[in-house]
Amino acid sequence: MIDPGTTRERLEMLSGICLALPQTSRQDKGSHAAFSVLKKVFAYYLNDHHGDGIVGFCCKVLPGDNEQLIASSPQKFYMPAYVGRLGWVALRLDRRTVDWAEVSELVRCSYVLCAPKRLARMVETG
Repeated sequence: MIDPGTTRERLEMLSGICLALPQTSRQDKGSHAAFSVLKKVFAYYLNDHHGDGIVGFCCKVLPGDNEQLIASSPQKFYMPAYVGRLGWVALRLDRRTVDWAEVSELVRCSYVLCAPKRLARMVETG
């Protein structure tokens, strides 16, 4: 488990990525956070979710991509409780190093899948 200072830093890094997208907001829920676009959640920050000891974030991916990502790198990706079966994947943020470019790409893709079409097009076209 990473120390609380690092946990806060990683939440703030994730927040910066998520909140840079159009019309997004953050809702803190205890030690967790939800990131929404117009009230539709596109990413969650999870800290010891139901006592699993993991600090991570989860996001929506294309059908089947969650299973492929987990199979390709099970030390980094995992199936999140409840939403995994709905096409979401989780990435561990409690590893020594985090590839923030990868996090950014996952967040952006999830946003595009969850946002209204007008906003999704804005992000897709740059």
